[in-house]
Amino acid sequence: MSTGLAARSCLTANDWICGEYLRTRSQELTEATVEHVWITAASVLIGLAVAFPLALLVRARPAFAAPVLGLTTLLYTIPSLAMFSLLLPVFGLSAALVVTGLVLYSLTILVRNILAGLDAVPAEAREAARGMGYGPGRLLWEVELPLALPALMAGVRIATVSTVALTTVGALIGRGGLGNLIDDGVQTTFKAQVLTASVLCVLLAAAADLLLLGAQRLLTPWTRIPKAGRAA
Repeated sequence: MSTGLAARSCLTANDWICGEYLRTRSQELTEATVEHVWITAASVLIGLAVAFPLALLVRARPAFAAPVLGLTTLLYTIPSLAMFSLLLPVFGLSAALVVTGLVLYSLTILVRNILAGLDAVPAEAREAARGMGYGPGRLLWEVELPLALPALMAGVRIATVSTVALTTVGALIGRGGLGNLIDDGVQTTFKAQVLTASVLCVLLAAAADLLLLGAQRLLTPWTRIPKAGRAA
């Protein structure tokens, strides 16, 4: 019985590390984590869908480079509170408000990395493909995009980790996933809740980065060949 009292006392004592909090609030933690994951995933996927055509536009029309890159950089510098306030009349207090803000923040990273990847494709690879009769569309999808994947995936990884962190700001309107728990814990000085939700955010970012790194290695096996050759 003394052990049980000791376990329960960590909530009463408001300890930073409390196993009883994990047991009694597991459902709340799970729901917040799931919300955090889907907001992050939706934001990055939509951001990628928007950034890709923008990067192609800049590549095809260099005159658009300064306006597009300048605008995406400007959007990234807008404080989250101001960004949400600007989007509020359009989306209201909804998850769409948070997702849209996060999409806008991700564009500067994604557009630049897509452009960097495409620019790094060797000219001889393009010329060889054209010599084999590849048209612009086939050249892009079958030659340039695969060779640009390392830089593109690096951008996706950076954008994902950044979005995991920025999602917590959605707590301003109650749509911040784990950020809701952090904000509530700070307001009520609930130490265990603040620490647990913060650690989960860090673990979520690390797990997402590792998963994307694994996906990158699977999709670009040729990038490991030089290392193998040097080792031999």
